[in-house]
Amino acid sequence: MTDSVMNPGTPDRRSAGRYLWWLVASQRHRVAAGALLGSLWMVCLTLPPYVLSRAIDDGLRPGRTAALAGWAGALLGVGVLNAWLAIMRHRTMTRIRMDAAFRTVRVVADQTTRLGAALPRRVTAGEIVTIGMGDVQTISQTLTITGPGVGAVLAYIVVAALLLSVSWLLALVVLLGVPLLAVVLGPLLERLRDRETAYREHQGALAARFVDLAGGLRVLNGLGGKEVFAERYRQGSRALQAEGYRVGSVTSWIQALGLGLPTLFLAAVTWLAARMAAQGTISVGELVAVYGYVAVLVVPVLFFIEGGYDLSRGLVAARRVIRLLDLEPDPAGSGAALDGPGSPSVLRDADSGVEVAPGELTALVSARPSETAAVVDRLGRFAESAATWGGVRLGDVDLAQVRERIMVADNEAYLFSGTLREVVAGRADPAPLDEPGVRAEGAGPHALDGTAVGRALRAAAAQDIVLGLPKGLDSRIDAQGRNLSGGQRQRVRLARVLLADPEVLLAVEPTSAVDAHTEAAVADGLRAFRAGRTTVVTGTSPLLLNRADTVYYLEDGRVAAVGGHGELLRGNPGYRSLVARGGGSPESADGIDSTDASSAPGGGSRTDTDDGPSDVRSQEAAR
Repeated sequence: MTDSVMNPGTPDRRSAGRYLWWLVASQRHRVAAGALLGSLWMVCLTLPPYVLSRAIDDGLRPGRTAALAGWAGALLGVGVLNAWLAIMRHRTMTRIRMDAAFRTVRVVADQTTRLGAALPRRVTAGEIVTIGMGDVQTISQTLTITGPGVGAVLAYIVVAALLLSVSWLLALVVLLGVPLLAVVLGPLLERLRDRETAYREHQGALAARFVDLAGGLRVLNGLGGKEVFAERYRQGSRALQAEGYRVGSVTSWIQALGLGLPTLFLAAVTWLAARMAAQGTISVGELVAVYGYVAVLVVPVLFFIEGGYDLSRGLVAARRVIRLLDLEPDPAGSGAALDGPGSPSVLRDADSGVEVAPGELTALVSARPSETAAVVDRLGRFAESAATWGGVRLGDVDLAQVRERIMVADNEAYLFSGTLREVVAGRADPAPLDEPGVRAEGAGPHALDGTAVGRALRAAAAQDIVLGLPKGLDSRIDAQGRNLSGGQRQRVRLARVLLADPEVLLAVEPTSAVDAHTEAAVADGLRAFRAGRTTVVTGTSPLLLNRADTVYYLEDGRVAAVGGHGELLRGNPGYRSLVARGGGSPESADGIDSTDASSAPGGGSRTDTDDGPSDVRSQEAAR
């Protein structure tokens, strides 16, 4: 299983069935062992009836005590053998299922990593959650048919042969009866597959809606739209419940018939054998053997039914995995990858007309935040465009170089769990090694030591976060910063990207969730920390725009004016009107930080709209 995690191999994506077969072929030796153990276990289940019939016919006679004891010992030995085979079969099949699960998880994880920034545009978060929590388990369960499923076929043949030695009529009934059960259940299994497909689609859509609802709870609270979206979720939940009832209806029939039909079949064969024994056609021992054979036959019949049920559900789940694996990342450009410019160079977005000069702080302003965000996506090569970097088409530059040298920072960037020091450090070494000439601030665990981490936090005006946490830099931060407020999360993200120190930094609304006082400190810190480095920010805050070397004002996605902040205020009424409002849009905020203050640029009031317990703790700690 270690191999399946480290090197899962290349999955067969041609169809759901071929994907399942790839999982089997990837561990063929283990599957062969499981099939052998399953077959031996299933066939050995037929031995006790035979031994018991011999004990009755040969041992239950006067003076045949030795024969009776011998057959009794044989029966005990067969029981011990069956127990050992059952243990080994179960252990092997568990490893097969776990290998399939881990292998699927790995190929899905590798694919999500390969898709990168294209993932949110191609598939919803709910779809990924559904695959990871449900489909992986369903697919692994399907591989059970490779063990007991194969054994069930062999056991069916062996029982038919044993019955043939007793009576050709009984053997004929068994040979025809078991396929008849499959014919009866076949249409139900097909119907179940259709119902499962519809249920999975509803489940993925509802999970995506829940993720969106939870992620935007702050904004929804602020806009008063939480109840509207909650009602939509409730409606979707009721629809999913109704679809689940339809799946349950078909499943209940399959399970009822799976238990009931074999029992009726057993009763019919036993009645026929009893009549034959009463007529003297077979002996009492053979009657007991027939009953045992048919009773044992119930086990493979159940495996037939469960195998069909598992296979039906596994194909549905595998289709979802295949659909994800078939997605392709954004085009990497035409021809061979080129090297980026040897020195800091101009970034130009042909679609908007924005030109980012190297070594300067450039600001993008628009009444629609989505327009400036689109420019950032193109300059960061997260969207296909004709953008150029030093005269070279950005799409033709080696993607690894682009990602290393140009970094996009937005308010949705993921915050991993760990200490505050580790969260800010990212890939860098978080060890608190003092830098010469830098004095630590604070005392004890709350000291902002003279490390790169400390400098980045100071530049992001995040000193209060360190002071408000019980262990300062060594305090634990939850995944996605759930124990921080919106403004605190925003500043931690900013500190992290400042510490990364890319050649080109593209920051989307870096101060949208903080108050005016903190915003001014962030703007000063950003300007000083990135001095001489190419930096682009978006937003409408005068405090931030006043620090920019160049401001681009966009209308309908194109540059309408360019100049300094003061110059545009004097010469462009549209820019002046937009900036005077203290602009900003709910769509760009990750929650307003009430731990910083209450006044916003332009006179607007900013308050934290999330009254959840984690933010209450953070606010009290910050005080």
